[in-house]
Amino acid sequence: MSSSEKTKYSGSELQEFEALIMKKIDAAKAELTELKRSLTKSGDSGDDISNNSTKVLEDGADTMEKENLNQLAARQQKFIANLENALIRIKNGTYGICIDTGKLISKERLMAVPHTMHSIEAKLSQRK
Repeated sequence: MSSSEKTKYSGSELQEFEALIMKKIDAAKAELTELKRSLTKSGDSGDDISNNSTKVLEDGADTMEKENLNQLAARQQKFIANLENALIRIKNGTYGICIDTGKLISKERLMAVPHTMHSIEAKLSQRK
């Protein structure tokens, strides 16, 4: 049976994907913890700045950095949720099946983007 005729992945292949996803979840959670730590880190430098314009510039830079960290943290939380949803799809037997075409997503694509629900063909047709 060629891979183009397969309709779902074997148990051992699903275990391989599950291990990959768990590893990515652990790494993403560690990164999220670090981002949260950076966000809660005191922005107080302890210096009494007498030049007001310098203080305003520093406050603006601090605000911008916090916004960037918040965006990164939000993206990381979404990534973790997507990976956890992929684990659910493994458990319910729908993992690796394109939600647009109903065909099996290539193993190479799933190894690169293990939380995807779209085959490369479906993803490319969305962009047109």
